[in-house]
Amino acid sequence: MVLRVLDALKGAEEIGGIVLCGPHRSAVDQEPALRARIASGEVQWVKHQATPSSSAYHVLQALPADTPVLVTTADHALLSSRIVDYFCSEARSTGCDIVAGLASYDLVAAKYPENRRTATRLRDGTYCSCNLFACLTVRARRAVEFWIGIEKHRKKPVRVISAFGLKALLRYLLGRLTLAEGLQRISRRIGLRAGAVIIPFPEAAVDVDTIDDWRLAEAIVAKGMSW
Repeated sequence: MVLRVLDALKGAEEIGGIVLCGPHRSAVDQEPALRARIASGEVQWVKHQATPSSSAYHVLQALPADTPVLVTTADHALLSSRIVDYFCSEARSTGCDIVAGLASYDLVAAKYPENRRTATRLRDGTYCSCNLFACLTVRARRAVEFWIGIEKHRKKPVRVISAFGLKALLRYLLGRLTLAEGLQRISRRIGLRAGAVIIPFPEAAVDVDTIDDWRLAEAIVAKGMSW
């Protein structure tokens, strides 16, 4: 899965360099293909931290403050260069500090009904995370710092939304919170401009958390990727 993600990033026109945070060095040493990419300089490897959010923050702190950064995950088994380029291009056009990739839950469920996804139900639609985040300015670091504090609740939309205030939580529970309002509340809470890109490729929302997810991803790839 790591190599597939690296291939998608390497083939994307929007990506200039690749930093891989983790896996453990012993795992890298046991994988010749990954070890070769690191040795050649194609991929820069750094030691992972305790959590995904702290790992992302650690890498961001080591990069120049004005460098725009795409953050994604190694379990993004169906990531493609096309998805990467679409998201990055659209994210830059928002003028925001940090942008998250989302996919319509209905779109994902229609194409992959067997894939179980955590979804956030808002008044104007239900959305799945795509594990794609564009940190476009130095202020985006604030969002990653904030995420460190709530990461343990990432599979529980109610707990995450409650971090942005009681009013936001009540509007969410009543089915009145829209995506635009949610982004505005995030922006005010953290002190930056937060945005979202709705990705039209349902594969962008498929990640591998279980054996069943892995089998699904393998079956999709075996049929041929066209996105």
